[in-house]
Amino acid sequence: MKKIILSVLFISTFSFAQTKQEIKDIEKVTKAVEDSTRTSGWVKKGLFTALFNQSSFDNWLAGGQSNLSVNASLNYDMNYKSEKTAWDNKLLMGYGVTKIQGAELLKSDDRIEFISLYGRKAKGYWFYSVFFNFKSQITTNLGNNPENWSLPKSTSFFSPAFIQIGPGMLWKKSDNLKINFAPATSRFIIVMDQDLADAGAFGVDPGDNLRFELGAAISGYYKFNLVTNVSVENILNLYTNYLENPQNVDLDYQINIAMKINKWLTSNITFHAIYDDNAFRGLQTRQLFGLGVNYGF
Repeated sequence: MKKIILSVLFISTFSFAQTKQEIKDIEKVTKAVEDSTRTSGWVKKGLFTALFNQSSFDNWLAGGQSNLSVNASLNYDMNYKSEKTAWDNKLLMGYGVTKIQGAELLKSDDRIEFISLYGRKAKGYWFYSVFFNFKSQITTNLGNNPENWSLPKSTSFFSPAFIQIGPGMLWKKSDNLKINFAPATSRFIIVMDQDLADAGAFGVDPGDNLRFELGAAISGYYKFNLVTNVSVENILNLYTNYLENPQNVDLDYQINIAMKINKWLTSNITFHAIYDDNAFRGLQTRQLFGLGVNYGF
C-alpha cells in the first residue's frame, strides 16, 4: 500500500512539474510571438499623470507657509516600424499651478511639444532621417522676475513658438535608445504677441514676429529601468545657429524619474534645464517632485 501511495505522489509531483514547465514554455512562445509582432506596424501608448504637493502649517513655531501645487502631464508615443522604416512621434504636454497662502496663483508648468522623427534604413542601426519639432506654451505667463524682465508678461500662446525641421542621420537601437544628427536644420522662432515682439523678445528684431535660423541640431532619447519599478527617461536637444554666435549652443535637457507604487500611483521626479541666450542670459531650471496618479492607455 505504501508503494502505491508513493508511486501516486511521485507521478503527481512529476506531472505538476511537467505542467509548470509546459506553462513556462507556452509563456516563452507567447512572449516571442508578441515581440515579433512589435517589430512592424504601429505601437501607440500614452501616460497621463497628475502630481500633487501640499504643505499646511497652523501655529507652527518653526515657521512655514501653507501651499498647494497641482501639475498634470501627458506623454504620448505613436511609433511605426517596418523592415525599412522607422517613424517615431511623441506628444508632451504639461500644465501646473501653485497657490501659496497670501499670494496670487502662479504657474509651475506650461508647455506643449510635438516631436516627429522619420527614418529610412541605411545600414545596421543607421537611418537617413528627417525630423520636425514644435514647442510652445498654452497660457500667458506674468513676469514674475522683475530683475530680468521689464514687461508685465514674459510669454504667451505662440509667443514664443519654436519650429525646427531638417534632414540628418538617425542612429536607433530601439524605441528607448536613439540619437539624431541634423547638420542643416532650419529653426523658426515665432512671437505672435505684439508687445513681446516690439520688445525684441526671444531674439526677434523689435517689431518683427518671426526669426529664422539655420544650424545644427542633435537630439537624444534614452529610457531605462534603474531598478525594478523605477524608470528613468532622458530627453536631450542641442542646437547651434550658424548665422549668429555659433559658439552659443542652446540646451534643452529633461529627466523624468517614475517610481511605481502600484498600478495607479507613482512618485515622480522631473528636472528640466534650458539654456537659450535669445530668451534669457542664464540657465533656466525647473524641478518637480510629488505623488502621481497615473492613467495609461
